[in-house]
Amino acid sequence: MRSFPVTEAAIEVEGSIQWDSFFTSSSHLMQHWGLNTYLYGPKDDLKHRLLWREVYSPEEEGQLRTLVTEARSRGVTFVYALSPGQDIVFSSACDLTLLKRKLKQVSDLGCEAFAILFDDIDHSMCQADSEAFSSFAHAQVSVANEIYRFLGEPSVFLFCPTEYCGSLCSPCVSKSSYLQTLGADLQPNISVIWTGSKVISRTLSVDCLEEVGSVLQRPPLIWDNLHANDYDSRRLFLGPFKGREPQLRRHLRGLLLNPNCEFEANYIPLHTLGTWHRTPPGGEGGDDEPEYCPDSALSEALRDWMDELNQPLQPGDATADVIADVKRSKTASTPDRADRPPAQAKPLPMFPLSSGSPPTSPAKGGENGSEGEAKRPPGEGLKHKAQGRVPCGGKGLLSEAQVRLLVGLHYLPHEHGPAAQRLLQDLTWLKSNCHLVSLNGKKTAQQKVEEWRGRASRLMALCEDIAELHCSVVGGVNRAVLYDLYPYVWDLRNTALVAKAFVCWLHLSSVEPRHLTCLSSLIGCGTTTGAELLGVDSEPWVFKGGVSGEVQMLLPIGSSTELFTHPPPLFPTSRLYNVRPYHSKDKVSHSNSTHPDVTGDRCLGACLALCPEYSFVLEDELGVCGCVTGVQDVRAFIKRCHATWMPAMRDKYPGPRTGPSALPAHTQDQGEYPDSLLHHFPSQLRLDALPQLVDASVSRTLLTALLAALKANGSQGVFCEVQPTDRQRMEFLTKLGFLEILRGEARSREGVVLGRLL
Repeated sequence: MRSFPVTEAAIEVEGSIQWDSFFTSSSHLMQHWGLNTYLYGPKDDLKHRLLWREVYSPEEEGQLRTLVTEARSRGVTFVYALSPGQDIVFSSACDLTLLKRKLKQVSDLGCEAFAILFDDIDHSMCQADSEAFSSFAHAQVSVANEIYRFLGEPSVFLFCPTEYCGSLCSPCVSKSSYLQTLGADLQPNISVIWTGSKVISRTLSVDCLEEVGSVLQRPPLIWDNLHANDYDSRRLFLGPFKGREPQLRRHLRGLLLNPNCEFEANYIPLHTLGTWHRTPPGGEGGDDEPEYCPDSALSEALRDWMDELNQPLQPGDATADVIADVKRSKTASTPDRADRPPAQAKPLPMFPLSSGSPPTSPAKGGENGSEGEAKRPPGEGLKHKAQGRVPCGGKGLLSEAQVRLLVGLHYLPHEHGPAAQRLLQDLTWLKSNCHLVSLNGKKTAQQKVEEWRGRASRLMALCEDIAELHCSVVGGVNRAVLYDLYPYVWDLRNTALVAKAFVCWLHLSSVEPRHLTCLSSLIGCGTTTGAELLGVDSEPWVFKGGVSGEVQMLLPIGSSTELFTHPPPLFPTSRLYNVRPYHSKDKVSHSNSTHPDVTGDRCLGACLALCPEYSFVLEDELGVCGCVTGVQDVRAFIKRCHATWMPAMRDKYPGPRTGPSALPAHTQDQGEYPDSLLHHFPSQLRLDALPQLVDASVSRTLLTALLAALKANGSQGVFCEVQPTDRQRMEFLTKLGFLEILRGEARSREGVVLGRLL
């Protein structure tokens, strides 16, 4: 019984130059866990698939020889795979000669195990092949048998068919003429690869394996895609090897696990695969032999992984070297944000806050802050701004609770872990029952209100844990783990910030539940994934995004993918951010000016006074560092400004300050926005952030929280005004789906109006 991961898409490198270091760094783990086979078939090795006819250069030969030699020294079988199916002419003697030449070159390097792959190709044949072979299957069998004999009938020779799972068979497994031809004509010692009933099978059953084994006239070799994540850039699978009972081994020639693309993400999958492989099949080990339990295997793997996660990478460490090489080949990676002065980072493309200094943070603790944060004395914000906002915290250790949270949020393609289940269940319930705490709702029993608040508190605490997990990964001592896991924890952190802000807003706002399209019928239980609920036999890629995607779809603007899917920043920061609704104590006044509030009153005051429910703030450990204000209905807002706000401002700023500079910016241009604009874009927003803020993603999260609130109360579109010279801000908004609606030539003002539908 053979068992080890195939390396198709296991890591992204240019060519195969780093594979010697990569394999060296992992081979000792293979040996330790009892895994005995390594299949080399990376799609990014152009000479594996696209340029399969070309032989390897002397330098590439040296790299492959190193892999083969290292595998042999560890007692691991190295399988070289080739994928000629995209353009091979099966009847061409020339192509067959080139195929033999390529495999002979690898054989001369010491490789003794091979695989020929015909997966994911067109079934049609060219005219020459149609004249030479009676079917596509006969053409493949002819080439495979010829190569098998040419290589001296090696003991390990694998064949991947075009119909490699039940869902691809026509009309079904038992009646597939393609599989029947393979079973009848393929050399009996050639192993046939099979992925199960689906490309990514939730479970593998004895009955299904016996069925395909009967057609193929040999036990299949499983190519298991349980932990493969190359089909979804937002998903990672850290859960245990599951859904495959050890007794299946009696019906298999072997099992290959196709792992995550990120090397560091595969510790638990491979560790638990090794446990599964070492567990005797039922009935063979006696009553005292333990059965394979995925949960127990996960706990054991977690304990061992904790040691790896909290080990700093020392200079010369093999894993450290390969990770560094991989990152240089991919993106010319820059130093970690925590190790880099903030002055070297590009400022966020936002206007500075309108007030003269960052407002002081509200008192932390209780409902509004993380545990253990200290209160900040009034006025300390001036000192912090003068010194610059620097990252806080240093490199530390990930706790076991945080690692379990990490695994639970990135579990398996067909199943969520406990943390993800709680997150989805609570968010669904809170959204469906927001009428219990709505300010416009009828009187509700206090017990129901307390239940809503209790579940909201639990969800917000989990979102805070996710934010702290992000900080711990960034600040951790293992930089290899940071590079591989950061995009995923960063993405989920941002989505959780929006979800937390939205739930907090539901509690404080006058939301009309009729505008909230509840997806509880789709993603209501939280125990299974969205793809499973779309259809019993759906592949995981039908519903993309994993937990992040499902949380996103539970938000009012969940269908706006451009608000949620962006590449992570080049400089990871361990800063702990929070997005929440504005409340009155966020406003700050200073006594060192005759009229200290004039700028804030003009730009933000009307919104904060007349529609504070559409104002959100962004804060970090140092205090408020950004804010976004919105107006649900611009027409109604202008009328209210004329009736109440403008008279109050004239009283507050008498004399020469009654000019345009003292009036609210939203009210000066009441005749400048045509009805055609307000008909499609009835809402307006303004986004501000400190220029020292280096993580643009949190500004996107802040804006997304406001858009969710506007959409929840029925807005169909929102606009904002940008100066034509502010190209950074225009680029930022354009990436979030805003389009130019009006330009200065059509108006008396120079500003450009950008809008987007909700």
